[in-house]
Amino acid sequence: WYQRRVREAVVSTQSTGVTFVPCVPFGQNMEAAGLSSCIVGAIIFFLPLLDIICWFKLRGAIRDQHGIEGSLLGDLLSICFCGWCAMIQETQQCKLSPQGGMARA
Repeated sequence: WYQRRVREAVVSTQSTGVTFVPCVPFGQNMEAAGLSSCIVGAIIFFLPLLDIICWFKLRGAIRDQHGIEGSLLGDLLSICFCGWCAMIQETQQCKLSPQGGMARA
């Protein structure tokens, strides 16, 4: 029971961040996946077309790091139809990384 409540609180906190400042979790995920620094990732989030390309790369990198099956088409559908859900999913997966979360350089 307690673990479920904690998990719900974590998802609620993540969804609040994704809803109001999506550039922050996007940047953190980019850093955790080893694609860029957090600041650069957050800036990329505001650049049309480049953000989508980097988001595809991010999802692919997370899948590769964690051995998750998937495809570019699945990424496209996730990002286009529920980007909010996709970002929360990525954030949760990055927190499970073998490095223990965000990769700091």
